[in-house]
Order: sequence, then structure tokens, then C-alpha cells
Amino acid sequence: MGRAARPSILYGLRGVGKTVLLSTMRDRAEGEGMTIVAIEAPENRSLPGILVPALRAALLRLDRLKQASAGVKRALQALAGFAKLKVKYDDLEVALDFEPEPGLADSGDLEADLADLIVTVGEAAKERKSAVVLVIDELQYVPEEQLAALISALHRASQKQLPVTMLAAGLPQLLGQMGRAKSYAERLFEFVAVGPLDAPAARDAIRLPIEREEESIEDAALIAILEQTQGYPYFLQEWGKHSWDCADASPITAADVAAATESALAELDASFFRVRFDRLTPAEKRYLRAMASLGPGPHRSGDIAQAMGGKVTTLAPTRNSLIAKGMLYSPAHGDTAFTVPLFDAYMKRVMPAA
Repeated sequence: MGRAARPSILYGLRGVGKTVLLSTMRDRAEGEGMTIVAIEAPENRSLPGILVPALRAALLRLDRLKQASAGVKRALQALAGFAKLKVKYDDLEVALDFEPEPGLADSGDLEADLADLIVTVGEAAKERKSAVVLVIDELQYVPEEQLAALISALHRASQKQLPVTMLAAGLPQLLGQMGRAKSYAERLFEFVAVGPLDAPAARDAIRLPIEREEESIEDAALIAILEQTQGYPYFLQEWGKHSWDCADASPITAADVAAATESALAELDASFFRVRFDRLTPAEKRYLRAMASLGPGPHRSGDIAQAMGGKVTTLAPTRNSLIAKGMLYSPAHGDTAFTVPLFDAYMKRVMPAA
């Protein structure tokens, strides 16, 4: 209906369920007949490069009659003009069947052109009595200049009361990135923190699926799982699975959970943790190991430097590269924390000596 609604951004550590929530929201929006533009923002890809093919596909879906309406046709022309940004973003590749409209989204300035493009997409959606929802995961990987253009484009569409919005998810550093990109971002978006489950919800997450299978679990076993997982949804899944597999019969016991902890950690070390560890340089590994020696965190940058026998200024590039890779974030000025829960314990296991 074109009425104002703030785009929602889910933020939190790895393994808290942001992507699952985002997928559920996407499915429900699609179920309401909205047109979804779903992308994941990987490292080392530009926003235009990943957005243009997804927008083209969405516009073609919006034009259900296979005969371009005026609004959809103009949006596709805007997309053709926008593709001229290939000069700046060499990963922008898309087959376009429409000639660009001169002066529409073709200035070569990302902020102006993306705003033009999103507005024409919104006008096409309005003409079709639909809405377009950008669904973007891992939004923290979008460079700030491109993030600023996206924020500006959504703001323009909102001002024109067009049916375009965004659902996104990212790591905690996303809040600071968006604030730096555009000062009004905090007013334009609804930021929703996603974290570990509280104790009653975490217990239910384990207990209820077991009871649905007409089996049971002892309270001591539940307490042991909560201690190991700290309520993080992904880890609850892993400990629940392994506890079920380790138990020969009901009820699942604390002894079963103890056995499950060994197999769960072995699996996490070989996959969830390992894939992140393998992307690190030797200097980055040493930095994270020094952090781990101080505990789960957050830690002051000065304390980490002291643990490494170095200076904050000398180690700043390593810290910045770890933040860029999504391994660390800064919850407050001068503080540093892991984005992956339980990663401090993993670093101690994989690098026993600092």
C-alpha cells in the first residue's frame, strides 16, 4: 500500500539463527504475494554485481503476463542503464534485453543511479499492486560506500511511498557500518538483536522435539547441554543431535550428554570452526590465540597487545583484517570480541601453546 514501514535488520553473532529467521520472513512475504529479491553478500563482490541479476529476475517474475507493462519495462530500462556501472564494478554481469532510457540510472554515480533504479522498481511494483522485498544476508560484507547508496535508495523509495522494503541480516559490526555510511540509518531501519536463547527457551528447544518422539531427557542432562552450549541455537542443535545419537534408551542422561560433548566438539572442530580458522593468516591466528588466552571476551585491545608482547598501533591492521573477515567485532570503542561463540575454546584446542 506504500505506507511507511521501517526495513528490518537482524544482527548477532554466528550461530544464533539469523539466516533461518531471514528465510522464514522471506517465505512469509512470498506467501503474501510479494516479489522477493534474495541475495547473499559475499566477501570481495560488489553490491551492483550481486544485485543486478537478482533484480532482473525479480522484475521478470513481477511481469507475470510475459508482456512487459510500462512500469516493468521502464524498470528494466533503468537496469540496463545501471549496468553501465560495469566500468567501476567489473563483477557486474547480466544479460539485458532492453535498451536503456537516456538519463535514467546511467550517470555512473552509484548513489544516484541506485536510487533511480530502486524507485523505478518500486513504481513497477505499485503498478502491479505488489511489493518488492530485498532480502540480503551477510550485509556486513557490503563496503560502506555501497552500503550508503543502498540506504539512500531505500530512503528515496520510502519518501515516495513506494512498496519497496528490505529484510537483512549481519554480524554486530553492521550497526556501526550503517551509522558511518549514513547518519540517518538508525532512524530508517529497525535493528533487531538476535542472541542466545534464555534458559527456559533453550530447555524447550531440546526437550520438546524429544517429547514429540515420545521419549524423555533428564533435568541433569538438560542442565549439562545448557552449560556446554550457552544457549546458542546452532550449538543446541548439535548437542541435541549428538545426545540423541549417544543415548541407547530413554531418558537421555547426563552421561549421554558427556559422550555427546566429545563427538559434538569433534564435529564442530572439523567443520564449523575449521572453515573459519583455515581462512586466517598466521598473524591473524596468533592474534586470536592471544585473545583466547584472556577468555571469551570482550577484551581491551591494549590487553590483547600486551598478551602478544606488541603495541596496539602495530597490531591494529591485523585486528582490522579480522573484523573485515567477520571474525571479530568491536562492541564498544577499544573493545574486541569474537563473532563466533565458543571460538576462544577452539583456539586453545587447535593451538595448545600460544
